[in-house]
Amino acid sequence: MQTSQIEIVPFGPNHLEAAVALSRQAGWPHRTEDWQLALALSDGMVAVEDGKVVGTVLVTPYKGDCATINMVIVDETMRGRGLGRKLMDAALLAAGDRPLRLVATTAGLPLYQKLGFHETGTVAQHQGLAGDIAVPAETQAATDADLAGIARLDRLAFGADREGLLSYFAGIGAFAVIRRDGRVSGFACLRPFGRGEVIGPVVAANLGEARKLIEHFIARRSGRFLRVDTTDETGLSPWLAEQGLAHVGGGITMEKPLVRQAADPAVTTFALASQALG
Repeated sequence: MQTSQIEIVPFGPNHLEAAVALSRQAGWPHRTEDWQLALALSDGMVAVEDGKVVGTVLVTPYKGDCATINMVIVDETMRGRGLGRKLMDAALLAAGDRPLRLVATTAGLPLYQKLGFHETGTVAQHQGLAGDIAVPAETQAATDADLAGIARLDRLAFGADREGLLSYFAGIGAFAVIRRDGRVSGFACLRPFGRGEVIGPVVAANLGEARKLIEHFIARRSGRFLRVDTTDETGLSPWLAEQGLAHVGGGITMEKPLVRQAADPAVTTFALASQALG
């Protein structure tokens, strides 16, 4: 069977059920609602053979700043036949001239390297039942008036304008903030995902404040299933494990030529929201 027999078409509502089945086959926790969220923010394509969906890919643009490639899935019966490359070619075309980012599995790494992506770091995924901790005094629930400040901090930390993503998260989840001199100096988001809820993104001035923002939600979700994706360099992994969120895997962050915006040295990204899309 050749991939030339497969058609790449836009992701439509009629493909959603098959996409959920593919993500479950891959061992991913995405619910129908998680796919719907990702599709609302992304351009999606599916590979179809004889009416059956055998592959997916999503491209999530952040205005003209960059785009992330998510949900690259190939049916296990089709692997090793070039379909992943065909899906990625479609994604690169859809992304246009934007710089690109993605999180790779070890299996997908060689393909992405051939396409010009280079490794930039690793993601550590933590999940489990949240422990019982005290509510931190330093954090507060965000208000609608805080969203502009949240978007500003996120843009400085992420290097791209994700206002649309953050607005969507505000509609389905909740934000916590730390304020300094009347301005938002750090934030965290909590939203439904997979088996429970995910905390992220988290942007803070230092490690201590990042912990406080995560604690804001852990304290309110004791005994419930939570997920946090972070990077190795933050040093959060041992502390997250102590809170009942075990390190269960992760991925390799990659970029295809990306020129970062000048970052505010007082702002650090401690958790990656984009990982929960893909």
